[in-house]
Amino acid sequence: MEKHLLIFGANGALGQGVTKALLQKDYKKIYLFGSSKVDIPERGNVIQIKTGNLSEEAEVAKTFDNIKASKETLYFLFSTIGGFTGGKRIWESDIKDFDNMMNINLKTSFLIGKYFSGLVKGSAGGSILFTSAMTGLAAEKGKMSYGVSKSSVNFLVETLALEGADINLSANSIAPFIIDTPANRSWMGNNYDYETLVKPAEIGDLVHSIFLNFRIISGNVIKVPGRIKIQDDIIGPDFVIKK
Repeated sequence: MEKHLLIFGANGALGQGVTKALLQKDYKKIYLFGSSKVDIPERGNVIQIKTGNLSEEAEVAKTFDNIKASKETLYFLFSTIGGFTGGKRIWESDIKDFDNMMNINLKTSFLIGKYFSGLVKGSAGGSILFTSAMTGLAAEKGKMSYGVSKSSVNFLVETLALEGADINLSANSIAPFIIDTPANRSWMGNNYDYETLVKPAEIGDLVHSIFLNFRIISGNVIKVPGRIKIQDDIIGPDFVIKK
C-alpha cells in the first residue's frame, strides 16, 4: 500500500519548515501546493503545484484534478493555510476583516476537506489535518474574528471525523499558540523567550506521528501551547539521554 502526502500552503513560513521535516518520512509521493514553489532540491517523488485563491471552489476543484484516486493508496493531507487579523474589539471591528478571516481560515478548510474527502472515498483511506489555533478554544480580547474562524475549523473537523468514518477518513486539527516564524518574531520583539515557541519542523514531526496513527486518532483538536526547554546536551532530539 502506497502512502501519498499533500501539503497545502507549503511555501509559507510554517509550510516550509513542515515540508523539510516531512520530506524525510516514508511517503511514496509528496504533493506541495502553494502560491509559489518551495526552494528544495529536486526529488523524483515531489510534485509542486501552484494554486490560486483556495477560497473559491472552482480553484480547489481544479487543484484536486491533479491527483487521481487509487484503491492501492492511502492519502494524507496537512493544511497550513490560515491568516490572522487582530487588535480590535468587537465594536471596532470591520466586517471586511471578519469576512477575510472566515474566507482564509474556514472557507478554504471546508473546500479542501470537501474535495479531499472525494479523493479518499475512491482510495484505500486516509487522514486530513488542519491548522487551528489556541484562540479557537478560548476567547481572547481583540481576536474575535480570528477566534470565531478557528473555532469553526474545529467544528468542521469534528463533523468530518464523524462522517469520514464511513469512507475510512480520519480528521483532526492542531491548535498552536504561537509558532516560531520570522513574522511572529517581528511583532513580538526581542524580550521574548523564543525557545518556548514551537518550531515549524517540530510541527512537521507531530503531523507525521498523527498520520502514523490515523486509524485511531480522529475528531481531536490537539493543543500545542509551546515547547518545554531542555538543554540539548542533556536530551537529544530522539529523547535519548546523552552523557
